[in-house]
Amino acid sequence: MASANRTLSADVIEALTYWPDSYGLGKDVPTDPVDLSVLPPLFDALLLELPWWNRDWKVTHVEHGRPSEVASDHDRSMTGFTEVSVPGFVGTESGDALPFFARVRFEGDQLIRFQAKIGDMVLGPANAPAGQPEPHPFGKVFSKLMDLRGISIRDAAVQSVRSMSTINILRSGRWNPHPILVREIAAVLSMSEEDVAAIAGLDD
Repeated sequence: MASANRTLSADVIEALTYWPDSYGLGKDVPTDPVDLSVLPPLFDALLLELPWWNRDWKVTHVEHGRPSEVASDHDRSMTGFTEVSVPGFVGTESGDALPFFARVRFEGDQLIRFQAKIGDMVLGPANAPAGQPEPHPFGKVFSKLMDLRGISIRDAAVQSVRSMSTINILRSGRWNPHPILVREIAAVLSMSEEDVAAIAGLDD
């Protein structure tokens, strides 16, 4: 599901970047709760752009986001956009409810992409259980390539000068592989940077 050319308000950006469970991302956790109530109207408006969306269904609850990519100009994580998964529920007035996950990619205050996972469906069958974010497909391929080459998580961490937790997170699909990391992983796998970028979906 693609939605672009939309400017996000400061309140929405604040809500999307409230990550109290995420540390080590160079972001201070606000001491005061952030107003997440600005997100359901945004998600409802985006869902209504789908011609087949049932207008009886509304986003009824959201929780704080979980980042998978964070905009940074650091020389080892250079990327211009932020991507966040926001869990919650959609429901109807009659009491029907389904787990919901919004995946929002934005750069500055501009929305780049919006995807919704409702129950087990994204645009096709989902890989993760209902109510869980979709893993980045690079994780499964990266894990298989490491295993085929007999590269341990420790070896990959040493060769890439990354932490073992970073390698584990990449293997799980919880993080998007940004361009600098792709370059380092290519060296670990003895593959071309272009090939790894293509596998990671960054060749565009």
